[in-house]
Amino acid sequence: MRLAKGKERKIELTAYDDLFQTDESREEAKQSRIQDIPLSEIDEFPDHPFKVLDDDDMAQLVESIQRNGVMTPAMVRRKEDGRYELISGHRRCRACALAGLTTLKCEVRELTHDEAVIIMVESNLQRSVILHSEKAFAYKMRLEAMNRQGQRSDLTLSPVGTKLRSDAELAEKVGESRNQIQRYIRLTELVPEILQMVDEYRIAFRPAVELSYLTDEQQYSLLNAMSYYDATPSLSQATKMKKFSQEGKLSEDVISSIMQEEKPNQRQKPAFSDERINKLIPSSVPKGGENDYVVKALEFYNRHLQKKRSSEAR
Repeated sequence: MRLAKGKERKIELTAYDDLFQTDESREEAKQSRIQDIPLSEIDEFPDHPFKVLDDDDMAQLVESIQRNGVMTPAMVRRKEDGRYELISGHRRCRACALAGLTTLKCEVRELTHDEAVIIMVESNLQRSVILHSEKAFAYKMRLEAMNRQGQRSDLTLSPVGTKLRSDAELAEKVGESRNQIQRYIRLTELVPEILQMVDEYRIAFRPAVELSYLTDEQQYSLLNAMSYYDATPSLSQATKMKKFSQEGKLSEDVISSIMQEEKPNQRQKPAFSDERINKLIPSSVPKGGENDYVVKALEFYNRHLQKKRSSEAR
């Protein structure tokens, strides 16, 4: 068939690389790309539960970036206003700023908010040291995102069924029981001052869970009582306060009375058979929190050794 005079048939040839691309690789290319993004265009993840501290570890990271640059790209997603939202790499972003850099090497992903929440939590749970408060808010954010995804993908599923399924899935992924995950999430109901005491191991985990059922006003009354009596509640005391609170009977006087109760078992039996270990545990560490305190100390010491070996290797 001849074309009309003056008209030419336009033939488009497929690029050589495209001929050997799979559907999966095309989708991956569409979903992510690496580029240097100005720090001024990157926003922190909203309600990011993990703390970024300017500590010795940060100083080491700054030094590494000044010497070698960012080895592993951070992850961001493009927002509707054209700016970028940081999903993973908050410490790298902070280190770049401290190192005087103006850009951050990033993997740009096309993700929904809920997908971003799940990835953000997963990437940060790989840290060797995680505070109770960080786990608490991270589990809560991720479970809420999973529930929303489940409700959208299966409209016939009841909210209770979705919650149970999400609980089980999260428990399997993070290696904790569903009950333990719910205990962590309860900690998000604590006022900041008491939650900080939990992070500092001044209040043990299980009593803290019981105290989370107290109202904010009751928790602040307890704070005053703890300061006055220079003591923290045991599990039995915290459980008693929860019961009185649920019955509408927990007043300042009741809290004061409970805090004055004797704790005969507290500190009578050493936490470890080796007295050298017991002597090194501060008296401020609550009963039941000794193992966590020693584990944290060992983790800190191991990081110190790793830094020392790395420094000697250079």
